[in-house]
Amino acid sequence: TTFYADSSTASADTAWWELFGDTVLTNLVTTGIMDNTDVRAAAARVEELMGRYGVTKSDFFPKIDATGNAARGQFGSGLEDTGNGPRPTGNAFSVDLGATWEVDLWGRIRRANEAAKANLLASEAARRGVVLSTAALIANSYIDLLALDRQLEIARQTAESRQHALDLFAQRRAKGDLSDLEYSQAESEYWLAKSQIPVFQKQITFVEDTINFLLGRNPQPIMRGSVIDSLALPAVPVGVPSSLLERRPDVVFAEEQLRAANARIGVARSLYFPTISLSGLLGVASNDLSHLFDTDAGVWNVSGSVFQPIFHWGEIGGEVKASEGVQKQALYGYVGTVRNAFRETEDALTNRTRTGEQLEAQAGRVKALALYARLARMRYDEGVTDYLEVLDAERSLFSSELDYTRTQAELYKSVVDIYRVMAGGWLDRAAVESFRIEEDVTPRQEH
Repeated sequence: TTFYADSSTASADTAWWELFGDTVLTNLVTTGIMDNTDVRAAAARVEELMGRYGVTKSDFFPKIDATGNAARGQFGSGLEDTGNGPRPTGNAFSVDLGATWEVDLWGRIRRANEAAKANLLASEAARRGVVLSTAALIANSYIDLLALDRQLEIARQTAESRQHALDLFAQRRAKGDLSDLEYSQAESEYWLAKSQIPVFQKQITFVEDTINFLLGRNPQPIMRGSVIDSLALPAVPVGVPSSLLERRPDVVFAEEQLRAANARIGVARSLYFPTISLSGLLGVASNDLSHLFDTDAGVWNVSGSVFQPIFHWGEIGGEVKASEGVQKQALYGYVGTVRNAFRETEDALTNRTRTGEQLEAQAGRVKALALYARLARMRYDEGVTDYLEVLDAERSLFSSELDYTRTQAELYKSVVDIYRVMAGGWLDRAAVESFRIEEDVTPRQEH
């Protein structure tokens, strides 16, 4: 199955944020996947499960402990003690190595290790998912920022144009050539355009704050590298096989969760069988420290123990049944995740195609309305029509220009979404670059 034909997965493996041709956007995404606090927290979670996996894996090997003792006092001779004579004062030294080892006859340790490893891999998939969403959120926010810049420019230009017209109308009204009705109509349109300026300024600040948050830093102005009209529009990946979706972090996470749930069933079932442990003691003892490690000072002991569950009143069966229930949940979760991956991919491709068509139609409308506004003003200046026609044309043009910019941003964001849902090889590189083990996470005061 492929979503498109006659191409390879190479385009889906590209660091797609570089394809927009904006170095500022590239730097923002690179910084974000390194410094975003959610990304770093996810990396710390991977570190935690790496440690837990190491603990679980150690159960394959004997546990060895060492103890040492030294004492000085009056000790018995080892013969029958009458208690009448004085006891000599002496020293006693001992060093012991103890070892215990559980024989994994029923696979409990092996299955527990499988579960721990799957949990570790799932945590890494979750981290990659955070990297994926962070890169997409930064790119989308930056595109929104450029769109708001353009909308603010449109609002300012419109307000400036209407201010100029209003000044001329004021002169004509003073001469008696313009009615109060027409003047108030022109004035209302001026204030309409003027009122949009602080709206866009406010939204720009909000988006800048969002980008700074995603970058893991305090609010500050965001540099722009381009205007929205000069951004390159990356080509849509074609010929991408559906197997590429297997690399999506959410699919990998669900798969590893299912694997861990399967393994935990084996752990629960192993409780039905006896646990066999071997323990041994190898040590040396001496009343003289210099002769402690002589060959004749050695002592040793080896023993074994078997724990057999007998009466647990359904506890083990309940554990098995619970583990099987968790496994079923993981299975249905995995199936749902895969289906959702196909749905998101289909939606993203459809969104790109239809938004492109929408933008093309809106471009035609803006062009037609610009002509309509120009002709309406000419007709008004010639006395052919009243000013309401001019107001209607200019109001429609202003609204249409803002809509066009919004759709333009949606088109760029639809491409971001395609790369997000396909999660190609670019994510491998980004995930490697973003992972770092931090030795010191003590917060530093900012001056």
